[in-house]
Amino acid sequence: MRRQDFVWAGIPFFCLLAVVPGRTQEEQASSRPMRPVLRGRQYAVSSMKPEATRAAARILEAGGNGFDAIVAGQAALAVVDAALNGVGSDAVILVYDSKARKVVSIDAEGTAPRLATIDWYMRNSGGKLPVNDGLLSGTVPGVVDAWYILLDRWGTMSFAQVLEEAIDLAENGFPIGNSLAGAIQSARKLRKYPTSTKLYLPNGTAPSPGDIFKNPDLARTLRKLVEAEKQNAGKGRHEALKAARDRFYKGDIARAMAKFSEENGGLFRYEDFAEYTAKIEEPVSIDYRGYRVYKNTSATQGPAELFALNILEGYDLKAMGHNSLQYLHTSVEAVKLAMADREKYLGDTAFIKIPFAGLLSKEYAAERRKLIDPARASSELRPGSPEKFMKNPVPSGLQVEINLEGDADHEGDTSYIGVVDKDRNMISFEPSLHSSFGTGVVMADTGLIFNCRGDYFSLVPGEANALEPGKRPRSTLQSTLVMKDGRPHMIMGSPGGDDQIMRTIQTFLNIVDFGMDVQRAIEAARWSTRSFPASPFPHTMYPADMSVESRIPESIRSGLIAKGHKLRVSGAWTLGSNAAIVVDLNTGALAAGADPRVEAYAWAR
Repeated sequence: MRRQDFVWAGIPFFCLLAVVPGRTQEEQASSRPMRPVLRGRQYAVSSMKPEATRAAARILEAGGNGFDAIVAGQAALAVVDAALNGVGSDAVILVYDSKARKVVSIDAEGTAPRLATIDWYMRNSGGKLPVNDGLLSGTVPGVVDAWYILLDRWGTMSFAQVLEEAIDLAENGFPIGNSLAGAIQSARKLRKYPTSTKLYLPNGTAPSPGDIFKNPDLARTLRKLVEAEKQNAGKGRHEALKAARDRFYKGDIARAMAKFSEENGGLFRYEDFAEYTAKIEEPVSIDYRGYRVYKNTSATQGPAELFALNILEGYDLKAMGHNSLQYLHTSVEAVKLAMADREKYLGDTAFIKIPFAGLLSKEYAAERRKLIDPARASSELRPGSPEKFMKNPVPSGLQVEINLEGDADHEGDTSYIGVVDKDRNMISFEPSLHSSFGTGVVMADTGLIFNCRGDYFSLVPGEANALEPGKRPRSTLQSTLVMKDGRPHMIMGSPGGDDQIMRTIQTFLNIVDFGMDVQRAIEAARWSTRSFPASPFPHTMYPADMSVESRIPESIRSGLIAKGHKLRVSGAWTLGSNAAIVVDLNTGALAAGADPRVEAYAWAR
């Protein structure tokens, strides 16, 4: 199947992806959504780019399952959404395996190099972590191993099949979109590194929207995986897939990346790639009003959403009214408490023990709920003591340091893709470079850039997220998977750095508590807060900070200010980049939504 030949129901796919123009205030005030809900019976896909949605859908049309499709879709996303994710990304993934009737968490976060220690940064970097720039801010890429796990454990297709679209996009090019063209034009760090300038700024000029953008080096890197697979095809599918994976982490690709790192001041060495592996884990979950909500377990902020949901379950949110003064105040205060516990307790479980039994208990949530003053916004970071609600607790010994200085950014650059197939396998995949173009350094002639997640580490020994060799930084990456009565029901995710939890929790509550369909839930006016330490170094906290989209009425905004929130008002359609898929529990039909704030698109059949 060539891209130009792909049609649904006789309609070229590109014709279905017309951009919806901005609406007038009168239109915005109406109940009509900017985009329709995409409904189907066979499958649904939603992602941050139409090319990625198309790549996943084509695999499903060709007989692949959701696991094959998600790899194809994310590989394409890595090409066309290159500022926000890539082959050098880290990732977290939630999977519902319909055959085993089990939810699985995949931690494909990157690890710190062996040479990366707190002492090294104290002696050689002035006690600071470089933020969003350079190899010293990077971690080992995780998505290629995630591809392998998804295909080997659950998939049916080969790397050759699922990477075909990504290779075509990279090799033959695609008309570059507004957001990627703008990101290249504004990314000053790309201009610092010769390998990056060669790819993204040939002749010193950034591409304009509509220009055909190619990444032939990345196409060659992906072809190397396919070559390794074909050379080992006689050994069986498992060994062929593993050979492709190993060429990236243990073969000539890894050696080229390690050599380039050492020659250019990075700490990555061959052993860092050769020893890397993504982790398959049991997810954590809670019951919220009869819905079982799942999050990834380790090296992620995801569980903090569960902490907040447990607190909010004690309120009649529907009676408060959607986006009412009291609803907004209560929601943001619950998130502040959840993020305080994120800061103290969450990290890489290979290095710390997280007291989940206490953190996720309803009794602990009841105690935390008492801290919310209905009349006043809080300005303190208030982690709790969940160990009190555990049998035979072991003191964590973890500490928290609050920094009110600097200007650390709470937002981030990430992407997302979700797939539900005909068997109702559900895969929610959040890949990221963390900041726009990650480290900014194209690795030799591979065509890929590493994520810069290493700037999330703390340089304070004893903190949950303190830097150690081989450790995964606590990432902002997270998405949501929801079951109802033992049946698959929802997946959702959103880019946005620290704001990701606030974006997915609002989508979830809009559906569950306020009865919205998936598209209205995504499009509804939104809020955010930075009243907790930012994930990037130097981890600045902005006490009592809150922001809302300007669609929130002025009377509500005045009420929030009166309660002590330091309110910022952003544009009407600025706080979101969401995607979600819902399975109707009565009919089994699928409903997919995508955020009009960005270039996200959904499709269902």
